Amino acid sequence: MHTLRVLSFLYMTTKIINALTTAGNRPKVLFHWFRHGDLRVHDNAALIHSSKIGADVCVPIFIFDEDAFGDKARTPYGHLKHGSKRAKFITESVQDLRKQLESIGSGLAVVHGEPASVFENILKDIPNNNDIDVSVVCQEEVSSEERDAVEAVRAAMKKSNYNGKRDIRTVWGSTMYERDDLPFDADLLEMPDTFTPFRHKVEKNCDINRPLPVPKAGSIPLNSDTVTIGSSLRDMLTAPIPSLEEMRYTDSQITHANENDSRSVMQFEGGESAALSRVKEYIWTKDLLKNYFDTRNGMIGADYSTKFSPWLAHGCVSPRYIASECRKYEEQRVENKSTYWVVFEMLWRDYCKYYCTKHGNSIFFRGGPINKEKKWSTYAGNFEAWRTGKTGYPLVDANMRELAATGFMSNRGRQNVCSFLTIDLNHDWRMGAYWFEETLLDYDVYSNWYNWCAGAGMTGGRLNRFNIVKQSKDYDLQGEYVRYWCPELKDVPNNLVHEPWKMTQFQQAENNCVLGVDYPNPIIAPSQPQKKGGKHQKPQRRKKGASNNAHQAYEMKSLKKGNFKFKG
Repeated sequence: MHTLRVLSFLYMTTKIINALTTAGNRPKVLFHWFRHGDLRVHDNAALIHSSKIGADVCVPIFIFDEDAFGDKARTPYGHLKHGSKRAKFITESVQDLRKQLESIGSGLAVVHGEPASVFENILKDIPNNNDIDVSVVCQEEVSSEERDAVEAVRAAMKKSNYNGKRDIRTVWGSTMYERDDLPFDADLLEMPDTFTPFRHKVEKNCDINRPLPVPKAGSIPLNSDTVTIGSSLRDMLTAPIPSLEEMRYTDSQITHANENDSRSVMQFEGGESAALSRVKEYIWTKDLLKNYFDTRNGMIGADYSTKFSPWLAHGCVSPRYIASECRKYEEQRVENKSTYWVVFEMLWRDYCKYYCTKHGNSIFFRGGPINKEKKWSTYAGNFEAWRTGKTGYPLVDANMRELAATGFMSNRGRQNVCSFLTIDLNHDWRMGAYWFEETLLDYDVYSNWYNWCAGAGMTGGRLNRFNIVKQSKDYDLQGEYVRYWCPELKDVPNNLVHEPWKMTQFQQAENNCVLGVDYPNPIIAPSQPQKKGGKHQKPQRRKKGASNNAHQAYEMKSLKKGNFKFKG
């Protein structure tokens, strides 16, 4: 199926170019290559750039990379590069993107293949004697696989034997603050390696650009004055989006993608339309923005946090657009710590991308950017218990089961399960990062890999060990969340639900939860003291008024309301 689409695309491209050349022009043909982080028409810097080049023909294109989608596309640890739920979300996003482009007089070509091969085949079909300029424009990304894909396309363009100019241009996007506006050197070598000083310098010295408008109708021309759109182009631009089956997912993976667990915080639908609808609903219709700071650590329901992340991850909504809506809300309704804190969260996303820009591929290395030597466990039994939510620690298990069933997990949950895997189990942190890459709907390479690398202590910052039981009692005091996802615990009383191992055999029978039968025994001993030099450490005495949790103490220091400013 995808081969036929490529052939149709090649035929359409050649037909347009031949018509332009026959008319005596020097045609300029532009392919605007949408990728995974820019699936929108509003505030899209790369798309605006394409619209202003003045090409005779501009063909927007999205390629479902066969090396990234499907059952055969696997990470080094064997996890899917795109789990089927996220693949479904992306197909919905691409379908909506096509509608948005059609609404401004353009369209979207969709191909399933390998990007370099797709572009190489397109360029091979251009007659050698044509004097034609061909360009590809796409959003700039900084991680290795994304950069390698661009370089492969660039190499394919150079291999093509024809006389016209050819180039591929990348345009910065996806961040709230522009890279060129940062108060650091061009290579970001002066950028702090911890978030708080980065935040302070950026907020003090930088202003946010106003969101860019949707390109004007007709500015992304599928045809020119010298050629009309033929039937082959119309057919290709309206061809169905590749199905999960066509992308070679298995039957069980497709079934999982189409399952809507009733316990999910909400049913996420991909696309710019759904993204803008959620922003409007959360900020304006339900008037929830003013309470965000106080509710953001919840775990059940749609509205304890914004839930913007799946759409932000795939570029269905712009962080600058969200920031502008927050500013508008402050002007029209109320300004408080909550209205700022949503913008703060997007600054954190910026930091993750800029950190990865600075440190490159080292973010994926075992020892991280600091090249730390540490012996990690790779015991398969512990990882499987963690992955499937059978560790015997209710908070960890509930979060991991939610992730597997729905593709979503709260921010609080992510920090706890990361800490448990990397610190309590001392397990190779990269396996956790890759599992999140497969399962998260809102997987974003920069945020995911930075947070896992930092959570494992591989960035040189503070290592925050989460006390799982205390976190459970702090954020799920009545046990509603753990019972929601671990129904084996439904009859266990509140004082034992976060520590079921404390139940006597009589209590286990009385509460219909026999450890090792109905619910797992803990895979590591609870509250096991840390050893240093072969001796048990004495517990440190806590200062009066201090937090029981190092991360909470650190977090409280940085929870002061900041400021954000727009240009103009």
